[in-house]
Amino acid sequence: MILHPGIMALLLGGLISLLMLAIGAALGVRIARRWNPQGAEADQLQLERLGWLVAVLVRWAIAFESLSLLLFLYTAETIHPLFVGAMCATGSLNANPIGWHLIWVKLLLFLSGSLWILIDHLDHQLPLAPLTRLKFILLIPLLPLVGADLVLMWSYFSGLEPEVITSCCGSLFSSGGQGVASDLAALPIRPMIIVFYGVSFLFGVLLLLCRRLAGWGWRSLLALSSGVFGLVALASVVSFISVYFYRLPTHHCPFDLLQGHYYFIGYPLYLCLFGAVLCGLVPQLLVWLKRWPIPAALIDRLERRWLTAGLWFLAGMLVLVSWPLLFGSFSLQAYF
Repeated sequence: MILHPGIMALLLGGLISLLMLAIGAALGVRIARRWNPQGAEADQLQLERLGWLVAVLVRWAIAFESLSLLLFLYTAETIHPLFVGAMCATGSLNANPIGWHLIWVKLLLFLSGSLWILIDHLDHQLPLAPLTRLKFILLIPLLPLVGADLVLMWSYFSGLEPEVITSCCGSLFSSGGQGVASDLAALPIRPMIIVFYGVSFLFGVLLLLCRRLAGWGWRSLLALSSGVFGLVALASVVSFISVYFYRLPTHHCPFDLLQGHYYFIGYPLYLCLFGAVLCGLVPQLLVWLKRWPIPAALIDRLERRWLTAGLWFLAGMLVLVSWPLLFGSFSLQAYF
């Protein structure tokens, strides 16, 4: 295994997070079974104190797992010089294809973990803590996901062999190649620009409408548009967004954006992208949580904050994407 600070931090942090979450899930199931918010006996008071302690431990564990995606991408980017043929994180991931699956697991952990933290935050604002049972039961499906993340990380990093020649983005994200990455790179630029801005406009309109209109139908449409926006945005990064930043019509790699040559623009770009997707999912979750005795005013206030954050994330991404298109010296008119 390569002894790199990022690798050690990810594995050690993943192991600690798994242990904390396992302890939290075991104690959480016990708390959920015996929880009685109306009771005032000593056993209930002990459960409340234990519940607060468990929630704090789990919150830090899930927070690390939710943010480990950026650390993993940063680590994959920094270790690529160790592999022959690698020029960016793509080469590091191609050196052991398990890394590609790990990215999707970490993305799922980011979304699900962030939603769990939201439920826990909301529960702490209510005197009777009506979401206590729910949040601790939800740790049961999160636990195997965190375990799978740690196993995949170990399999990926332990399987890396610097002496192996790996391929990089030039061959993977080539419009003339085969596979999903090549298909995305081969997407026509003008239609993709139209689709990206059209989906972004629809997503932004739904964010604004949900600030003014009630009803689960609008929230369901928003959640659906959030997922569509995420997929279209990722495809657009490969299709045309990366090309405008690189100023090379044949360079479609989504990971070179993380390099200092391009001012690390990939980090705020992906943060805005995934942040907007998360904010689009929260209102649907809050609609579902209305089944519990939660004041409607609290739900509405929290929803407006997340909708506003979603608009800011969306605006941030549109600014980052539009700047090189509108004010850059590079043009792709010949490819339209």
